[in-house]
Amino acid sequence: MSLQNDIMSAMKTAMKDKDQIALAALRAVKSELLLAQTSGSGETISEEQEIKILSKLVKQRKDSAAIFTEQNRNDLAEPELAQAKVISQFLPAQLSEAEIEKVVADTIQKVGAEGMKDMGKVMGMVNKQLAGQADGKTISTIVKAKLL
Repeated sequence: MSLQNDIMSAMKTAMKDKDQIALAALRAVKSELLLAQTSGSGETISEEQEIKILSKLVKQRKDSAAIFTEQNRNDLAEPELAQAKVISQFLPAQLSEAEIEKVVADTIQKVGAEGMKDMGKVMGMVNKQLAGQADGKTISTIVKAKLL
């Protein structure tokens, strides 16, 4: 629940500052959180679920910005990246590639993975362990490199 309180106070600040981009991003977060709460069994959503929602929103905005940039529409890409930056403030600190590699190596050793056939096991464990702290694409790239 504290995330919702943080979002609300950030929304108030954005309204006072007349920051339309931050306000749009925060409203999207609030909307997704409310949808997640009301679509379930009436239970409050966990911190892990909140992080997944925020990660998904950041990823959507970054993907949109990449598409806009490919189409030479920087006027549309910039607000998307700005919104992604606003939403990222509420995510845990992102790990560096070296830290991710260490976790992947430890997981591979624990599981006893021997090649690409074990990638699913490794990815599942690493994603669960690093939820919200690393991008899935980065994790996937590192796991592939280690298992080859």
